[in-house]
Amino acid sequence: MNDHEQLLSDFVASFEKLNDMSTTEELDLPAWQLSYGDADEFGWKYWRPARVETPPQFLAEIYQHLPARFPRMYERLVLSYRWAEVEIGPCRLLANPPGPDLSRLLKEIQRDRGLWHALIPAGYLQFAKGPDIDYDPVCFDLKSRNQNGNYRIVKIDHEEILCNYRVEVVGEIA
Repeated sequence: MNDHEQLLSDFVASFEKLNDMSTTEELDLPAWQLSYGDADEFGWKYWRPARVETPPQFLAEIYQHLPARFPRMYERLVLSYRWAEVEIGPCRLLANPPGPDLSRLLKEIQRDRGLWHALIPAGYLQFAKGPDIDYDPVCFDLKSRNQNGNYRIVKIDHEEILCNYRVEVVGEIA
């Protein structure tokens, strides 16, 4: 296993340290699809990310709908794992639900049409939200791509978009 693969493995393993990883079918279908064991007396089960090997051609299919490529490590993450929405400290990763391709990830990215239609023309690609109940999109700033293919990661005020039709960066995460 190379350094990048180990880094991804360690990152995904941290999900269980940062979350309780429990769900019900009604609450979160992607998490339920990743669940294991029997449900408790209240219908709750635990889930865990699934290690998968997705052919890179499926990235090409969703790139037809996106204005830019993902950073390389995020590409490796989405090709190598499926997960439900999960909090990772400063943000909640959008789900990369189980499925034969990456079309469900694209649906997660495009889920909020108001945000999608404001963020993409402004040069931002959402891949996460704020932590807990914070709905602010966390995005790759497509205008900031460096030589390594990485982007600045920013948080954007969702209320400014939905109420005032204005994209306002409220913080830089990385």
